[in-house]
Parts: sequence; C-alpha cells; structure tokens
Amino acid sequence: MRTLSPRQKKIIDFIYQFVVDSGYPPTVRDIVNGCGISSTSVVDYNLKILEQAGYLRRHPEVSRGIELLTLSPALRYRVQVPIIGQIAAGVPIPVPAADTWDATASAETMEVTEDLTRGKEGVYALKVKGTSMIDALINDGDIILLQYVNRVENGEMAAVWLKAEKEVTLKKVFFEAGRVRLQPANSQMRPIYTTPDNVEIQGRVIAVIRQMPGH
Repeated sequence: MRTLSPRQKKIIDFIYQFVVDSGYPPTVRDIVNGCGISSTSVVDYNLKILEQAGYLRRHPEVSRGIELLTLSPALRYRVQVPIIGQIAAGVPIPVPAADTWDATASAETMEVTEDLTRGKEGVYALKVKGTSMIDALINDGDIILLQYVNRVENGEMAAVWLKAEKEVTLKKVFFEAGRVRLQPANSQMRPIYTTPDNVEIQGRVIAVIRQMPGH
C-alpha cells in the first residue's frame, strides 16, 4: 500500500473510530466536520486516493457507502522502533556508557503501530526489569516506548541516567529544592534522592506494551 499523507491518515483514523463508536460508516459531511477539512470536494478527492490505494471501498448507490477494507488499526501503518536494552524499575542497573542510549546503535528493532508513537521523533524501546513501577501498571518484562528528550515536567515518568553511578533507572521525576527525587510507583520501595547535576534525562515514557505471563 502507498504511503499516506497526514490528512489521509487522519481520514482513515476518523472513519475507523466512527465505525467503532456508531456501528456504521460516516458520511462525507461527517468527515468534513470531524477532520476539519474545508470542503466535501477535498474529502472526495482523498477518498478516491484511499480507494485506489486499497484502504477502502466506496458504494455510491448506498447511503454511508464507505467500507474500510480492514477495521483493525494494527494492520494499517507501522513503524520500526529500536530496542536499545533494559532499564531497571527498581534498583538501578549499570549500563556501559551514555552512548548506550543512542537509538541508531541498536541492531534489534520492534514493529509497533503508529498510534503508539503518535508521530513523535526519536522514539525507542526498553525492556523493563524490576517492579518498582508496578502501581503505574508497568511490570517486570514489559516494554516501554520513550521519546528521546532531555527535559521532563514534574511527575513525568522518565529514563534517568545517574552520572556518578553510571546507572539508569525508570522513575517519576520530581524537581525539589536543591535535589531531584526519583519516585517509584510501588508503596514498598523508597525514592532515590540525588543532586540535579547528577541527573540526565534520557527519555520520557509515552507508551507501555504489556507482556502477558509466559511471554
């Protein structure tokens, strides 16, 4: 299938969600309103492209005659995300060096649906080791998707590089007076306190892929 433009992806997403919510397809006017498109002719033009590309079929003799050829978003468009190692959700585990976090250095990748990455750049995956974030529904063996950023807001969950210890950990980050608190989401575990100059944010958590027991 051909690569879709952002507008065409938005139309596909809207049709899919409309069918899920309503049980029947949208009209062209519904798509105009739902996608913020200027006119029915623009929608019609893009529907023709989507039909030619094999994403949908139109039945002009039928009211609401738009049929998606797959209703599963998992089958629509996927992206490759590098898996660059493990991260501790508990006691920090050592990693060789900060360049471990260079997503381009990873040979292993995983395929995820685009709705998980949400169009963000610099997304990578880590396998979780430990249970310190279990109250945030992140368990040992899960995979997390992170966006490579070096700043987060108070309370956001992030991969944190501890420079002096040369270790990395997964925690909620809180910036307090003269220190940083790395807070686990597990009532049985204590937070880690460190100085701001010892902390390097390596990525913000944007999604969790939970692993079923036995996988």
